[in-house]
Amino acid sequence: MQDNDRFTTLGRLEDLPQSYRDELTQLNLVPLWPSLRAVLPPHVPTRRTQATHWSYQKLRPLLLQAGELTPIEKAERRVLVLANPGHGLEKMQASAAMYLGMQLLLPGEWAPSHRHTQSALRFIVEGQGAYTAVDGERTTMHPGDFIITPSWTWHDHGCEGNEPVVWLDGLDIPMIRFLDAGFAENGSAASQIVTRAEGSSYAQYGHSMAPVRVDSQHGSPFGKTSPIFSYPYERSREALHKLEQSAAVDAWDGVKLRYINPLTGGSPMPTMATFMQRLRGRPLIVWTSESAADTVRAVRFADNVIANPPGLRP
Repeated sequence: MQDNDRFTTLGRLEDLPQSYRDELTQLNLVPLWPSLRAVLPPHVPTRRTQATHWSYQKLRPLLLQAGELTPIEKAERRVLVLANPGHGLEKMQASAAMYLGMQLLLPGEWAPSHRHTQSALRFIVEGQGAYTAVDGERTTMHPGDFIITPSWTWHDHGCEGNEPVVWLDGLDIPMIRFLDAGFAENGSAASQIVTRAEGSSYAQYGHSMAPVRVDSQHGSPFGKTSPIFSYPYERSREALHKLEQSAAVDAWDGVKLRYINPLTGGSPMPTMATFMQRLRGRPLIVWTSESAADTVRAVRFADNVIANPPGLRP
């Protein structure tokens, strides 16, 4: 008999005397061995994230109805959360490490200024005439744009157009919650004061150039997060189409590019990587957000959001 065979069946909690278990409970102690296999699962991870699909065509009417039922003053952020059933709907998370929600802003509305320790990304789904302001600079939101909000930066949104605007929010809320580090602060005014012209951050960092005496270690305005907070879809789409016409197209990924922090070459945010992808022969643009634990894909023009657990290729 091999030594490891002795450990095939571990002791159960109910094998212990009740008086002993009660004494452990009074001292906030728990025996490990009855739950060891759950804490350290053999061979493969224990996954709670379920492969889940959210149809935008089905949720859109409910999101617009939320605009009728709940004024922005009663919501602050009018969002329908994409909740993965594997984690329980009450947890409000799309996967183990990411929160996702569809946010609606109606004409004349604004989502007031606040900041939080969580990092946020936004993929604009539909509508024109809205803006996001981050740290004193506004950017106009267009369908397909990728916009980020670095951790602990003031940000607000407003809709100055004449149509509803919808975007997909992605935050690292589950990860920050796990670290007991999540909190927020409301601004003293509904909208922050604009201190820089629109496009200033892109002019400084978006043309394969950077200000003198600024690098990834010194002078970066948002630390490890990209100094560019708006990545226009117009430029991303141009790059994908150009490569599709002039370069070899991968049979699996099609044409796929990753968004980067221009100061580091890494991901725009430390906790989430983001990509844009064009599938060969299909009129699809796919936004992808990945963390160490999972992948979320939002398919533009096909109106789907899909969450995949780790190790599962879509």
